Amino acid sequence: MATEVDVRAIALSLPGTTEEQWFQTPGCKVAGKGFLRFRTEAEGGLVVFVSDLGEKEALLTSNPAAFYTIPHYDGWPIVLVNLDEVDHDELRELITDSWLIKAPPRLRRQFEAQ
Repeated sequence: MATEVDVRAIALSLPGTTEEQWFQTPGCKVAGKGFLRFRTEAEGGLVVFVSDLGEKEALLTSNPAAFYTIPHYDGWPIVLVNLDEVDHDELRELITDSWLIKAPPRLRRQFEAQ
């Protein structure tokens, strides 16, 4: 089981990440681009980007308790994550992948050189 503290620790360990409001909820950005946010709406969950709709569908079918969506995100490579249903390693991979999608090339190179 992962927590919001885990999310923040992982996200803020990535180069150029800031924690700030995004769509009126807590979130993290890299170079001014949001790559995750906590939903405070009724459905809750952590919003992350995935590489494409195929990856989204694979996650949704692989573990429906952990990964879900709502109609608002139909057609977008975004999934909602139930933190109670993912472990720390899986969470790190999801956050890192979302960051890589939004990070500028300079920061991606810096990250990959570590």
